[in-house]
Amino acid sequence: MKNARSSEHTNFSKKERGAGLKAWASRQRIMVADRMRSKRSEIVDLLVPLRRYARSLTRDSLKADDLVHDTMVRALESRANLRPDTNLRTWMMTVLHNVFIDEQRRKRVEARHADVLVQLSDDVAPPAQEGQVRLMQIRKAFEGLPEEQRAALHLVTLEGMAYADAAAVLGIPIGTLMSRLGRGRAALRAFEEGGRKGKATAGSSDDGPDRGRAHLRVVGGN
Repeated sequence: MKNARSSEHTNFSKKERGAGLKAWASRQRIMVADRMRSKRSEIVDLLVPLRRYARSLTRDSLKADDLVHDTMVRALESRANLRPDTNLRTWMMTVLHNVFIDEQRRKRVEARHADVLVQLSDDVAPPAQEGQVRLMQIRKAFEGLPEEQRAALHLVTLEGMAYADAAAVLGIPIGTLMSRLGRGRAALRAFEEGGRKGKATAGSSDDGPDRGRAHLRVVGGN
């Protein structure tokens, strides 16, 4: 009789624990759902930088829109992993980056990147024809950088992300990020120095190179 009561008590305890876990899981889902709803305005605000980064990765407006859409779907599917203290901007950028990498692997194609330097010059007065040619040359040099350097430069220079956040998006240590930034900036500076020497040899005006260099500083940094 005593054993029967003990068994009944044990079963009841298991049921209680099971019910408690289900209730806890339900509360967590509700909390996450509430947080996602409260963060809706933040997510809408993130659409602009998300699309910019998507364009930088795909180099195509339509593909960028698809990537952002897939990112939103992935984010909703992964919302249970969104902790209350999570930086939403970094998390969404990471989701987008991972979706892009997964798509790359699935299709086995090289990634194409957006016109980052043209976007960087959106707030600058339209340059003269010579400056436009120079900008296109710098753009070509940027696109000639390895993908890992382009992605690092985009996140830090265009999106203005902190090194720690950019490293988190790319899934690399900060030291590796700094190394990629340094190599990318050095390559762009070398290109600019070559362009300046070429202009000096040709005896051309300094206006064109100066305009191009102004855009390059935004990417290259000091």
